[in-house]
Amino acid sequence: MRLFSALRPPADVAAEIDGALGSRDRLLRWSDPAGWHITLAFYGEVDPAERGSFLDRALDGRKSVDVRLWGSGTFPGVLWLGVAGEDLADLAAAAGSGEERPYRPHLTLARCSRTQPPTEWTERLAGFRSRVWTADRVELMGGGSPYRTLRTWPLRRG
Repeated sequence: MRLFSALRPPADVAAEIDGALGSRDRLLRWSDPAGWHITLAFYGEVDPAERGSFLDRALDGRKSVDVRLWGSGTFPGVLWLGVAGEDLADLAAAAGSGEERPYRPHLTLARCSRTQPPTEWTERLAGFRSRVWTADRVELMGGGSPYRTLRTWPLRRG
């Protein structure tokens, strides 16, 4: 099963995102709000028990992080909201984010053309700022759409 670790926005922040998006056009393949998450580390096809044991050790004693969603952008084929949070990159590294490329925290909103980015959406969402929230647990997620939470790890309050 393809696995990754992630933080989930609280319901009121998801509602803020939903409100900012408003009516969605059919030119993009929109992510289901129930699956919105901020990936910490992608593991690919691995055994959930082995990855769980790794995360037991890696996340033991880790503190919570304050997070805010802000602005928007695209990767080839992806429309996203940016993520800011002190110590977020450290948490991602502890969770096993790869060293092949720099950690770029984001929340995927939609899939789009790889050659024609949805500039109207990035402009529309450029000023988006969510409230700051405390991410107090990491979720091991897997499966397809919708993603399933397989296990959670609490983060201690800082």
